[in-house]
Amino acid sequence: MRAFLLLVSFTALLFAEVSGEQVFDAKCASCHVKSISRAETFKMLDKLKAPPMVEVANQLKSHIIIKGDDEDLHRAVVIAFVKHYIENPDIMISFCNPGALDRFGTMPSQKGKLSEEEKQAVAEWLYDFYEGKRFE
Repeated sequence: MRAFLLLVSFTALLFAEVSGEQVFDAKCASCHVKSISRAETFKMLDKLKAPPMVEVANQLKSHIIIKGDDEDLHRAVVIAFVKHYIENPDIMISFCNPGALDRFGTMPSQKGKLSEEEKQAVAEWLYDFYEGKRFE
């Protein structure tokens, strides 16, 4: 019976869904602040390692434009971009504003630091969590 319970527990762990917010908290929050106002950002700018994630999400969503305003397609393209950018950051494809790039530079590659499932989860979370939230 104990072996059966162990097997069931192990199987449940294998199929447990990864939480995008948990991935963010564990792997992204050491550099990107989850929620902060613009005024607070400028007060502590010298302490920040990267742009606040609310601003990153806003920049991505406003600069990735889909013809016909297809929301599902827009979400899919933003998620695909985030997954690619996590491992292949490049100033040539960055959507950060020039001031953020001057201050923080380009994000270091996180290649090999997140699984495909973690990249998918955090990219989906980034899109959904910041829906309607502004960097003000």
